[in-house]
Amino acid sequence: MAESQAYVLGGEQHELARLDAQAAFYEPATAWLLAAAGIEPGMRVLDLGSGLGHVARLLATLVGPEGEVVGVDAQPGLLELAGVRTAEAGLANVRFVEGDVREYRDERRFDAVVGRLILFHLADPVAALRHHAGGLEPGGLLLAIDFDTVGCRCEPPVALAEAAVEYYVAAFRRAGADPAIGMRLGSLLAAAGLTGVSAVGIQDYIPPGDPRGIALLAGVVRTLAVAEGPSAVPPELALDTLDRRLAEEVEGAGATIVPPTLVGAWGRAPSEPG
Repeated sequence: MAESQAYVLGGEQHELARLDAQAAFYEPATAWLLAAAGIEPGMRVLDLGSGLGHVARLLATLVGPEGEVVGVDAQPGLLELAGVRTAEAGLANVRFVEGDVREYRDERRFDAVVGRLILFHLADPVAALRHHAGGLEPGGLLLAIDFDTVGCRCEPPVALAEAAVEYYVAAFRRAGADPAIGMRLGSLLAAAGLTGVSAVGIQDYIPPGDPRGIALLAGVVRTLAVAEGPSAVPPELALDTLDRRLAEEVEGAGATIVPPTLVGAWGRAPSEPG
């Protein structure tokens, strides 16, 4: 087996809370992409990098009781919590499996494979896509959802927000992640042999005074700072006052926060001849 996959942001309690908030913010866009790509009732779907199960539960509602969702992740602690939450939601058509998202193979083929915010962390995303395309039924669907973070900004510009974005984009790159991978999802799927590839980005806009914008910006900075160590954080991003200062500057400028664009790209596995 290849060296274990690395999740840049870790799994501490503060990170789980950030993931929950992020998932809630991007849930409407994710649901739209799932439906637009062609997730339908009765499908058997693999959810890559299932984590806390946010996408798996969305999928479960779309495929219905006649369908099945298998969520795979390398972190057993997250999967345990995902299982509890899924049971509490009354969803009996989901099961979670511990495994490497680059290499997992089920005993049966899937009608669709979905991965949200997972290719971002992989050194060879095309190899992972090609591997999972091989686990699809002929003509099966593969949907990749990821961020284009480099366009994150405020309008009018806010210096502290610009510094936060500059730091976290650079920090992700130092960790080997690709903060702009959303821009390349369509070409990555095509390179992996998928056909009929489509790609679309969904852009949210957060008005001044909406605390979700500050939470998204400051939350990523804080989690990366824990991972990298305080010495890597620029002095102007002092964490103890970052949220307050960001809120003051954004609201003082009357600025709209443009968060990372959520991009979805999907294509089909080749159909077998005849």
